[in-house]
Amino acid sequence: MSLLKIRQLIKSYKAPEGVRHTVLEVPEFSLEAGQQLALRGASGTGKTTFLNCIAGILRPDAGDIELAGQNIAIASESQRDELRAQHIGYIFQTFNLLQGYTCLENVLLGMSFSGPANTQQATALLNRVGLADRMDYRPGELSVGQQQRVAVARALANRPNLVLADEPTGNLDPQNAQEALQLIREVCRENTAALLLVSHDQGVLDQFEDCHDLAEINKAAKEVAK
Repeated sequence: MSLLKIRQLIKSYKAPEGVRHTVLEVPEFSLEAGQQLALRGASGTGKTTFLNCIAGILRPDAGDIELAGQNIAIASESQRDELRAQHIGYIFQTFNLLQGYTCLENVLLGMSFSGPANTQQATALLNRVGLADRMDYRPGELSVGQQQRVAVARALANRPNLVLADEPTGNLDPQNAQEALQLIREVCRENTAALLLVSHDQGVLDQFEDCHDLAEINKAAKEVAK
């Protein structure tokens, strides 16, 4: 049974001139538990929109998005928030860390959305990503690579079934990008979480045995590519 199953997904936006443009048209897509899949796509091909629909941040115009047997696409906003907190870890390109909070507090806050925060578990995660001596530091006191490590720990804080990664190495230099990608994949394996990563960076994509063009899945992306 697939962890994630998508059918007839449609998402469009209304342009300033009033015309609606279809960004996503995904007839069928699935992801198995523990699978690590990378999707290749240039800017404007719907990568972030696709992940945001899966995460329940955006609601599609039509279609089904079943995660762990529940249909995110038809859920209310509060239900989507709950499903995301219970099942999904999201690693953003810009990290989205709260600047006024320490590393530990950022991870604990991520935990609090789905239940009581567990300081011992949060500490163990920060140890795992190499930040044992930076737990009381705020994001502004960390290097870019260290901030990404906090983002990885936060994404795994609730032991999600699925980790979504949107250009997670886009703001990193090549060495930090390589280390961050290895860390993301290792931690996902250790936590038996599926990983869906989107990127335009061929160096990142080449490290995945399972890699596809987004245009193979998203019919609307084919139009952009023309």
